[in-house]
Amino acid sequence: MKQKVVTYLTQKLDKDVVLEKPKDRSFGHFATPIAFSLAKELRKSPMIIAEELASSFEEQEMFSEVEAVKGYLNFRLSEKFLNEYATWALENPSEFAKGEHSGKILLEFVSANPTGPLHIGHARGAVYGDTLLRLGRHLGYDITAEYYVNDAGNQIDLLGLSLQLEGRSSILGEDVEYPESYYRGEYLSELAKEAKELFGEEIFKDESRQKELALWAKDKVMEIIVRDLKDVGIEFDSFVSEASLYDKWDEVMQKLGDGLYEKDGKVFLASSKKGDDHDRVVVREDGRPTYLAGDIIYHNQKFERGYDRYINIWGADHHGYIARVKAAIEFLGYDASKLEVLLSQMVSLLKDGQPYKMSKRAGNVILLSDISKEIGSDALRYIFASKRSDIALEFDVEELKRQDSSNPIYYIQYAHARIKTLLEKSQKSKEEILASDLIGIDSAANDLLFDALLLPEVVEDAFHSRGIQKLPEYLKNLAASLHKFYYDKRIIGDEHELKYLKVLEMVALSLKTGLGLMGIEAKEKMYKEEE
Repeated sequence: MKQKVVTYLTQKLDKDVVLEKPKDRSFGHFATPIAFSLAKELRKSPMIIAEELASSFEEQEMFSEVEAVKGYLNFRLSEKFLNEYATWALENPSEFAKGEHSGKILLEFVSANPTGPLHIGHARGAVYGDTLLRLGRHLGYDITAEYYVNDAGNQIDLLGLSLQLEGRSSILGEDVEYPESYYRGEYLSELAKEAKELFGEEIFKDESRQKELALWAKDKVMEIIVRDLKDVGIEFDSFVSEASLYDKWDEVMQKLGDGLYEKDGKVFLASSKKGDDHDRVVVREDGRPTYLAGDIIYHNQKFERGYDRYINIWGADHHGYIARVKAAIEFLGYDASKLEVLLSQMVSLLKDGQPYKMSKRAGNVILLSDISKEIGSDALRYIFASKRSDIALEFDVEELKRQDSSNPIYYIQYAHARIKTLLEKSQKSKEEILASDLIGIDSAANDLLFDALLLPEVVEDAFHSRGIQKLPEYLKNLAASLHKFYYDKRIIGDEHELKYLKVLEMVALSLKTGLGLMGIEAKEKMYKEEE
């Protein structure tokens, strides 16, 4: 809707137009400060320019009113325009809020080490990435969702050791002396049982088979990770193994050229030349590549695939890696501005106001699967999408289990279910409702309709600003407007019943579409419904 107005005004005025939404709806639906930007060129006061421009919009069907106010042009959309737009949306629900953008994007997210099940910190980045993916695809972008499997390095060796120790303890009954650092949790007990059946007990005693055990366990853990993600509606198009990339390391080192130098038996990336705090080691004294080397090979491989843009979602603790990876990209001969790194902050959980107790089977973390089972996938996805990803998040799981208006996801789903119940109670057919026009509806219905038709702008803004929290905030506000309208109006049996039901159909479509873009179900019925 907003884009239609911008396109029309840009063509009419032959100028780029910035459109704003007045905080006070009495000033109209949209406003533009274009008169101020034209003042110097036309050598007139913005107020005079605005008055002249306003008079040129007479008899324009898109607007019922164009008014000059203190140099601003304020526009009120006509009932005819709103009715036609709503009718089109209701007749083409799958096309509503879609965009016509183009471009190939590689979106990498989660990428947690395959050494244990996902915890809630991983879950936040997972929901952020998947919601961004859904928004972008809805807008027309060709986006590939990718998981980078960190299956090389010390963490995999430690997984093999941890599993051998678990097997010796829980399977063989030995009194095991654990090192200071090792993996723990019920998942290791389950893996140990499977390993015994597959390999026999000897694999827990033979240190030479630790790597074999680690690689098998890594694949089994990835199965757990993929399953847990699928349970909350998250799936990937591709998985890239870090271990599979290292045969390209010599080739990538050659490509880095003068971006590398040797000192004290190590090989450094001269990242300080590209804005990093200092140069970084990429090859240790013993010849082993560092963690950064793996990232460099991976990003070289990414850019070789020729996407228009690359988006990484990393945990906030990876902030320091951004400058060094971008430096490497520049040395590799690529445009580092094509890489965008978004950070996902930590999560804290409460239960009835107290810190959430960690699960014995998780070891020392709170598992994604535990929280998903406790509050449900919809509530989990909503809460993780509801705040900016780069600020810490704290929430109480008990609040998200309540079946009342204090629970935001219940509040939104209840709004959708309430509309569906009203439509069922009405004797009006779908065809009658769609055929009705919205000319002459009261201001409350008109405002509700306008709010429902704003979803396309919210989707655009949420994706392009990378602020997915704008979508749940919009849905919560739309649900609040719906509930107020429902309590303030007699709908069934009113002389404007058809008009009201058409407005409500539009609200339901926006709620359903918006929730769908968050990977959340729009409920048709809710057991506490009280009509």
